[in-house]
Amino acid sequence: MNRTSTVGAGARQRLLAQIPLTEHHRDLAGVPTAVLEGGEGPPMVILHGLGQTSLGWIRVIPDLMSSWTLVVPDLPGQGASEVPRDVPLTAGRVMEWLAELITATCPAPPVLVGHNLGGAVAARFASAHGDRLAALVLVDAFGLGPFRPKPRFAVTAATYQMHTTARSRDRMLGRCMVDYDGVRDDLGERWDGIADYVLDRARTPAVRSGNRTLMKEFALFAIPPADLAAIPVPTTLVWGRHDPETRLRYGEDAAVRFGWPLHVLDDCGADAHLEHPDALVAALRAASHPAHGGSRS
Repeated sequence: MNRTSTVGAGARQRLLAQIPLTEHHRDLAGVPTAVLEGGEGPPMVILHGLGQTSLGWIRVIPDLMSSWTLVVPDLPGQGASEVPRDVPLTAGRVMEWLAELITATCPAPPVLVGHNLGGAVAARFASAHGDRLAALVLVDAFGLGPFRPKPRFAVTAATYQMHTTARSRDRMLGRCMVDYDGVRDDLGERWDGIADYVLDRARTPAVRSGNRTLMKEFALFAIPPADLAAIPVPTTLVWGRHDPETRLRYGEDAAVRFGWPLHVLDDCGADAHLEHPDALVAALRAASHPAHGGSRS
């Protein structure tokens, strides 16, 4: 059962009213799933990061939907996709969930974009089911190396988990971004909605449990290099130079090892979709052309 508080429900509805996609509710691998859908063109599936939701893509959706038909779900155990108690949340179920999502929403193989935890999910899926994709884009992805965040970020994140308050939330998000105040000012009232919903979800026991499980299943350990080498579709990396959660060197190492183009976003932390949406959109457009090279934006 979704136990969103009145504040959280209100924040979600305010954000949905400002996103030009339609929210659908689909049962995928036994998980009641909230999915934002709409746009024009070939399909693109976008997976968000840990502790985030589909609503966090609010700054990039308007530009992307003019070129792609977007499918933007809340991951299992996140946002409004709470997993029923009798449904075990495992890596296998998440893979099944993603396969069913693509079958239900994509008339052709999609571009699969994964950020943070969603990047690890996307990479594992591409390794096993690359024939179902047109291309893969990994944005500050977990799984390309072991989870070893910068110490100051780790302490701040742990404090947020133990004492989930508006103040600890702001401190953690401030660690994620180079210019947190600028992002907050640019978003205005939309930021209030994002911040309120993030806090509501972080306080929800089912979501907290989902966070722990997804971290264990996808983020703590590196994906075996042989599995990454088996990805058959064009793969692009996008990384914030100052990401404190998953280090740029993991992206650089993968770019060298597998020949994947790497776009490094200067003056950017862990959340390019909020901090530098224009640069992220440009990188995603470049990724739709397999012959492109890496860049620094």
